[in-house]
Amino acid sequence: MINKRLLIKSLLAHNDENSFYDKKRQLNLRQREGKAKFLKHICALSNSNPKNNSYIVVGVDDSDNSIRGVDFFDDAKLQNLINAYLENPPLVLYENIHFPHLAEGKVVGLVTIRPTNKITALRKNIWKYYGGAVFFRDGSVSVSKVFDIELQDTNAEVVAEIEKHAQNNIELTLDGVVDFMNRHDSVLKPGYKVFKESFVLCWAGLEKKVKGMTYYSRVDIELINEHVKLFYSAHDEVEIEMDAHSFSLIEYVRLGFNSAFKYYPLERVSFLFDNKGSYQIDSEFLFTPPKYEKTLLHHIYNDSNALGEKLLKNLSLTKNDKEDVGNLAPTYMLCYLNGFEGALDKLNELTAGIKRHGEQAYQSLKDTQRILRKIKYH
Repeated sequence: MINKRLLIKSLLAHNDENSFYDKKRQLNLRQREGKAKFLKHICALSNSNPKNNSYIVVGVDDSDNSIRGVDFFDDAKLQNLINAYLENPPLVLYENIHFPHLAEGKVVGLVTIRPTNKITALRKNIWKYYGGAVFFRDGSVSVSKVFDIELQDTNAEVVAEIEKHAQNNIELTLDGVVDFMNRHDSVLKPGYKVFKESFVLCWAGLEKKVKGMTYYSRVDIELINEHVKLFYSAHDEVEIEMDAHSFSLIEYVRLGFNSAFKYYPLERVSFLFDNKGSYQIDSEFLFTPPKYEKTLLHHIYNDSNALGEKLLKNLSLTKNDKEDVGNLAPTYMLCYLNGFEGALDKLNELTAGIKRHGEQAYQSLKDTQRILRKIKYH
């Protein structure tokens, strides 16, 4: 079993960007240009490594290799993007890797591209890249080359050696459990469970009991063997279930207007462990958006637009305005889900303005964007 934190350290310490490894300060998958560049690198790394894994490390400063981290990213449907735009798409896995010195909620993203031994090409146009284009790695650069070029197996041995030195051991596992317990306050009740005598999973969360049911907020879940953060949420409520073979959670999101808020189930995620030393992640989308009376929504939508104009023009805000900014993103989302098609464009237009108004408003924006991504994929 590979310790992903060790793997990232090995890639950063022993290799500059090359034909099997790339690093990014961050990914921008919300914009068409960002998606296109990401797909280009996936295509190039896949074609340049037909017999071995290749990697992209996200959250690293390009100038000095310092680990800065990025927000936790749980887009399990990233493979859908790969499959939609690439011919002979590789299997791509995005994992969130914990590093002790990073701030809470920050991780390093590790993108693993599995070998296909087939030529991967763009299936259709995106941004300035044309359908049918084929990319390869030329040192640290992804470049377009002719389609009939032969796949070269040049990196298998060196990548195998790097992965060999990143294997997990008992000491690293024990250190990981101790680190997890120490960095979570006792009020979060950190705990661990061993599955199939191989996997050690740690979790922590603020416990709350409602009508005989137990829910958690500020939830952090990590697979210690690989130092992979499986789930992280600063706000949403989570229900946890487990048995000898699996660990499951149901995530709820708090939505509503004014003082009328309710929790709605968003997604069930299950981690299934087997006796062969492997595990898989299953997800089930549960979200049904709440419905509201149109007259009420027109009033709320117009008020939101008025507040949005103040943000765009950088006008002074009242105390109530500042509080409303924190709920502006989910308000536009609920309007959009109830038939106000222009609400999504308004939200995108106001993204920069919302970010400027503090961590709470920014966190609400990020949570809303994550929910919208999940809705789009399902």
